[in-house]
Amino acid sequence: MKILAVEFSSDQRSVAVWAEGAVRGSAVETATRATHAIALIEQALAQAGLKRDQIDCLAVGLGPGSYTGIRASIALAQGWQLARPVKLIGISGVECLAAEAQAAGWRSKVNFVIDAQKNELYLARYDITAQGAAELGSLKLAGLDEVKLRVASGEIVAGPEATRWFPEGRILIPAAATLARLAAARSNYVAGESLEPIYLRETNFVKAPPTRFPPG
Repeated sequence: MKILAVEFSSDQRSVAVWAEGAVRGSAVETATRATHAIALIEQALAQAGLKRDQIDCLAVGLGPGSYTGIRASIALAQGWQLARPVKLIGISGVECLAAEAQAAGWRSKVNFVIDAQKNELYLARYDITAQGAAELGSLKLAGLDEVKLRVASGEIVAGPEATRWFPEGRILIPAAATLARLAAARSNYVAGESLEPIYLRETNFVKAPPTRFPPG
C-alpha cells in the first residue's frame, strides 16, 4: 500500500509518503496565506521515488485545528479521488499526537490541547503507556481552568501551542509521517464526501443580504 498523508491542521503543515512499510518521503512548511500543497506533495513523492498515479490511498488529518488548513486538505483529497481511483481515510489530530507521545516514550496521563478560539481549548485526555495510548475521555471544548487543574495534579499538557497557555507545557505537533503510519494499519476507507473537519461547535454562517442597485 502506497499512502500519501496530508496534515494541515496546525501552523506546521506536512506531507508524507508511506511505502513498503515505512515513510519514504516527507515535506514540511510553516502555514501561510497560500499553502503550497502541490509543491509539498511533489517534494515528498520525489523523495519516495514515486509518481502521483502510484498512490493507492490518501490519509487526511481531520483536526481539530486550522479550519482553513483542514478544509484545504479535504478538498485536495476529494479532488484526487474524483480524478483517480484512490482510497481515502480520515484520522483525528489528537490520535496522531497520542501516537507521537507514545513513540517518544512518554508514560503518563497527557492532556492534548489545541486552540479552539473564543477562550476555549479542544481537550483530549489520554493514558500513555508502553502498550499504547488509551483515550480517557472524548474530545471536548474546555476552559483554561480545567486544564490547569490537570497540570496541578501532575499530568502532562501538550499540543501545537501548549506553552502559549501553560509554561510547563510540551510542544507536540501532529505530523503527516505519524498520520501515514496510523493509516497503514487501518482499512476504514470512506468516500470523499464523507470527510469532514472535526469541529465541535455548530457552524453558523450568516448569509449576506442581496446586493441592492440604485434605481434607474
